[in-house]
Amino acid sequence: MSAICLVDTSVLCEILAVPNMSAEHDAFLATLTAKLASRETLILPMTTILETGNHIGQQGDGNARRKTATAFVRLVKQAIAGDAPFTPTPLFNDEGLLELLGEFPEWAKLGSGFGDLTIKKEWERLCEVHPARRVYIWSKDGDLGSYDYEP
Repeated sequence: MSAICLVDTSVLCEILAVPNMSAEHDAFLATLTAKLASRETLILPMTTILETGNHIGQQGDGNARRKTATAFVRLVKQAIAGDAPFTPTPLFNDEGLLELLGEFPEWAKLGSGFGDLTIKKEWERLCEVHPARRVYIWSKDGDLGSYDYEP
């Protein structure tokens, strides 16, 4: 059975070649191609969508921002429509957000941000829902990249 891969912001920035946030675009595209060939399920967490959009909007060159933003919007719209290799996670509900907020002070004490906590919690949820499948986070960040459940 194929793996479930949560795509982190650092990876989506590489895939989209976000200016000043991407140094290994071709290598990440090659890895993405391999994951697709392996029929992995690629999950696009809402945090990844939000953070990537922020990184795109913070770039200095307006033409580069617009070009990258257009590619970003196309990719996310395709994911929502089920036409892309990515599946977006749903928006937070009140109960889920309150749970995250309750855990955040301890998480922040460890030196990690709220976005990373939301991705970790989605990883935990997917591990619980799919106990017979590998579930991991694809990230350039060593802490997030260490989340890898093998049944």
